[in-house]
Amino acid sequence: MRAEITSKVNQILIDEFELEPESIIATARLYEDLELDSLDAVDLIAALERHFERRVPEEAARAARTVADIYALIERLSVEGEGAA
Repeated sequence: MRAEITSKVNQILIDEFELEPESIIATARLYEDLELDSLDAVDLIAALERHFERRVPEEAARAARTVADIYALIERLSVEGEGAA
């Protein structure tokens, strides 16, 4: 599941923000390295919610600082969602 989440999150970042694929690494910081701003962060969360069909809690979204944080967030939400089904 992790590889699938990584691939999908990366594709969302590429499609939504026109980022170069090689710039999307786990340690990349969303604001400093990928140059996303607060409006981009809102757009990213909306895209993640649409794609993964999971609600992203606001506090969890605010805590995400790196691409790896996004991977972990989506993985956690996916596992929690499967447990609820």
